[in-house]
Amino acid sequence: MTDPLRYAVILESDEDTVRVIVPAFPEIHTFGIDRDDALRMAKDAIQLSIEYRREKGLDVPGADADSARLEIVTVAA
Repeated sequence: MTDPLRYAVILESDEDTVRVIVPAFPEIHTFGIDRDDALRMAKDAIQLSIEYRREKGLDVPGADADSARLEIVTVAA
């Protein structure tokens, strides 16, 4: 068995849902009703995308969680 792949995900909350962004997989568009649900949905979507890419002979992005950083930039209003 190979080592698991770890990917960075970004969660954006609004009034009703938590949207998921996966920088390594721009084709993923998913959300959850709360943080835990959003993370479950992200995991499922990433796994499905990896399976699809492998079936089609496409590249699978390398794990990026250990190198990803979220930085905040402040600009004048």
